[in-house]
Amino acid sequence: MLVADIMTKTNLTTISPLASVREALNKMRETKVKSLIVEKLSPSDAYGIMTFKNILQSIVAEDGDIDMLNVYDICSKPAIQISKELNVKYAAQMMVNQSIKRVLVIDNNELEGILTMTNILDVLMKQVQEGK
Repeated sequence: MLVADIMTKTNLTTISPLASVREALNKMRETKVKSLIVEKLSPSDAYGIMTFKNILQSIVAEDGDIDMLNVYDICSKPAIQISKELNVKYAAQMMVNQSIKRVLVIDNNELEGILTMTNILDVLMKQVQEGK
């Protein structure tokens, strides 16, 4: 099974790197997601990812000001990325070994989707239920 078979392809939640952290938190709350894909500023730029962990580290642990920080100040960039043609087994191994919960799926430096541990676990649970 390939990453392309199980990745999330639609309704990807993105945000501008120039947005404030407050805007990002509001967007995460409204869309009920745990991470945002940080858009590229130019065609040759890299995508980033902002998670609750980034926010907690910057705002709570380091006493950052939610209104003074922009997304680009705290996001992880470049985001860890993989090909949609990769076998899910290898993606899962990498994610477990590196303690990564989500990776971007990129093709020709363009966003194709996102693969999360939840995507992988959903497939695993379905296989268990079907007795495979």
